[in-house]
Amino acid sequence: MSSATGHGTGDIAVGSLLLASPALLDPNFVDTVVLLLDVNDEGALGVVLNRPSALPVSEVLGEWGDVVDEPEVLFQGGPVSTDGALAVALASPDGLDSAGFKAMWGRIGLLDLDTPRELVDGTVDRLRIFAGYAGWGAGQLQAEVAEGSWYVVPGLVDDVFAGEVPDLRRQVLRRQPGDLAMHATRPADPELN
Repeated sequence: MSSATGHGTGDIAVGSLLLASPALLDPNFVDTVVLLLDVNDEGALGVVLNRPSALPVSEVLGEWGDVVDEPEVLFQGGPVSTDGALAVALASPDGLDSAGFKAMWGRIGLLDLDTPRELVDGTVDRLRIFAGYAGWGAGQLQAEVAEGSWYVVPGLVDDVFAGEVPDLRRQVLRRQPGDLAMHATRPADPELN
């Protein structure tokens, strides 16, 4: 796994969060918080944590709707492969080696939704399902961080399964050291201040 350091921020690594800076104007990522799930020499992959849809998981994936954390909806994980789903799970302490689970960062990993649900019962403490993902080619994310489009900060398990989804970006910014915390109170349009 390779890593790079952004301007006064953390390493680009699995488990890191990307916080969209005010300079990032791409509508797919304005005000987003992205959890990095894979980082290597070929690029990076993550999911947007703070874009819940209105579509209940149970309408698309049946019984998985009974397992996901609140809100029990699909999340818009990013603009790539939006017809597919990634299930991000927190394995129970005894569930790290369970069928269909691939650890990515601590007890956080991806759960294969083709795994029979009865094999998953008791092995997953928390679950969130994302339609699509965010992806970057080799060197692309590092270049975006260097140009100031993203703040890179350490992630916490609670960020992945946050209950207050709309306020997640501000919450993560508030706990950062130094000047970065001030961005939590920055208005969307500073000229309206």
